[in-house]
Amino acid sequence: MPKRMRFTIWRPLATAAVAALMATFLSPATAHAAPGESKPVYSYENAIREAVWVDTGLDHDRDGKNDRVAVDIVRPREPAGQGRKVPVIMDASPYYSCCGRGNESQKKTYDADGDVVQMPLFYDNYFVPRGYAFVGVDLAGTNRSDGCVDVGGRSDILSAKAVVDWLNGRAKAYTTRTGTTKARATWTNGRTGMIGKSWDGTIANGVAATGVEGLKTIVPISAISSWYDYYFQQGAPLYDSGPDWLSNYVDSPDARAKCGAVQQMLVDGAPRTGDWTPLWTERDYVKDARKVKASVFLIHGMQDLNVRMKHVGQWWDALAKNGVERKIWLSQTGHVDPFDFRRAAWVDTLHRWFDHELLGYDNGIDREPMADIERHPDQWVTSKVWPAPGTDTTTLRPAKGTQAGVGTLGLSKGKGIETFTDDPQHSETDWAAHIDRPTPDKAGFVTKPLTRDLRLSGSSKVTVTATPTTSTAHLSAVLVDLGPDTIRDYATSGEGITTLTDRTCWGVSTTGDSACFKETKAKTTAVDYTVVSRGWADLGNYASDLKGVPLTPGKPYTITLDLAATDHVVPAGHRLALIVAGTDKDLIDPPAGTPTLTLDLSRTKARVPLVGGATAFARATAGAAYATPEATPLDGVTRPHALTRVPEGGQ
Repeated sequence: MPKRMRFTIWRPLATAAVAALMATFLSPATAHAAPGESKPVYSYENAIREAVWVDTGLDHDRDGKNDRVAVDIVRPREPAGQGRKVPVIMDASPYYSCCGRGNESQKKTYDADGDVVQMPLFYDNYFVPRGYAFVGVDLAGTNRSDGCVDVGGRSDILSAKAVVDWLNGRAKAYTTRTGTTKARATWTNGRTGMIGKSWDGTIANGVAATGVEGLKTIVPISAISSWYDYYFQQGAPLYDSGPDWLSNYVDSPDARAKCGAVQQMLVDGAPRTGDWTPLWTERDYVKDARKVKASVFLIHGMQDLNVRMKHVGQWWDALAKNGVERKIWLSQTGHVDPFDFRRAAWVDTLHRWFDHELLGYDNGIDREPMADIERHPDQWVTSKVWPAPGTDTTTLRPAKGTQAGVGTLGLSKGKGIETFTDDPQHSETDWAAHIDRPTPDKAGFVTKPLTRDLRLSGSSKVTVTATPTTSTAHLSAVLVDLGPDTIRDYATSGEGITTLTDRTCWGVSTTGDSACFKETKAKTTAVDYTVVSRGWADLGNYASDLKGVPLTPGKPYTITLDLAATDHVVPAGHRLALIVAGTDKDLIDPPAGTPTLTLDLSRTKARVPLVGGATAFARATAGAAYATPEATPLDGVTRPHALTRVPEGGQ
């Protein structure tokens, strides 16, 4: 069935077959009108709580037995008693016991029989009364599951996929971890939606990329699309450790005792050179976007410096190329769940999304704008499609200015050179703060003050030709909006939110599982500039993204840096800047030496996705004169706090 027809087919189901849907999904009291919204008609307190262990078909821990993953289930009792089947919302996570989920780091708790009492987050409290089952899966090697954590590899993905297969009658499960009594999912229709933040959402991406039947939708929040790009970008290391550290971080004690071979495989397969290896190919979901049959509702913070926005651009573009039904929210936050930056709208939208995708309700969500974008703190706009209609890639070129390292940015090709020396103690905040004066650690190029708003929508690329003085060199390219604004303070520990003490409730509570969570509010700061997009590379990867080579000092090299996707309006009166520099402190690791790099401006350019393209840029800069450089440093966010090496969901 063509993907673009999926919504069309479901609409008649929700209109022509009303009687059948009423019998399946609604109580008798509501069976008089076409369904628009599932209602909380089932008892949460009396819901069935049970655990099964699904056979993954793997023996990753090499103990001679197939690994089984623990699956904790909360489902409404009434439909099961009446022979009616329900769809499933599923969150597969490595964090249920080691680290917790959500802003309050909730963990699973169990009763004396081993059945789940507290399921983290609000999903079960809210959706089970509305006729959904909620399934919390312990990834292989974590909590009560067998096997080993392999950080996005076969074990991670297939352990979650096996659960979708079991829900659809294609895999085996047992009532205990080691027993022989089989468990069957006779209570579900197999229609499954996966959701989760960070690593959890990454698993949803990976399972969708297998094309598994029965997975109807995924909701990846701040999720990874390719694990190489979590640890490196074009050869430049983003962290000082690899996936072996992360595996050990979440492994259960039993897995740590059994999984030494997997740990070594992660070490050997992920060399700190930044070279692409078969390990990264296995963990690249973008290459398999053509297999995705599920719809995708993607949520990400445009200032997420943990799981960075590069993951959004490449995944989104691949899904679009393959005709996958999509929806997207882009916030001003860092690595934050939408429950903590737009709570009421999030719960309502997620409810409608699952009702449409899993229950087949014709509630109109498929006909609404594709994208919601946070333009200012708590101020959202929509876009019919994303990137925005009328977006055209526009080539902007740097040129020399009146001072060294303080150049111009426009449509005309520049001449000459600019030189900078890598300073690993400085970051994008230092460069942007001193954009209007010469500093030895960066080359900056700035447009005229805009006479009209200019919108960037999508991913940029910056091509540079640089001559290094050493055999190794790292490069950073940064786009900056120069002008006053109030933004979410993504650089502090809350990454754009402040957690309050008051609680609001989203669903039904029991003694052991509260549906009430601490409220949050936007944490904002006034700035003179805003970093819009970033990208990094090891210049030694000039010939290939897959493998780096030593550089010859004094020889020019040309490389194109991929900048992260964004959606940002540079307002009239502001300026757009391009900065090219070396090590971006705390965002990439420095090279072995301290290179000085000379840029050939005639062979350097930025390809930027502008709504209206080159015409819009020309109009926005027409009639203006270049601003007189300021000696006073500009204020921005503080340097981002030391980055976690864990794609984790808690604050």
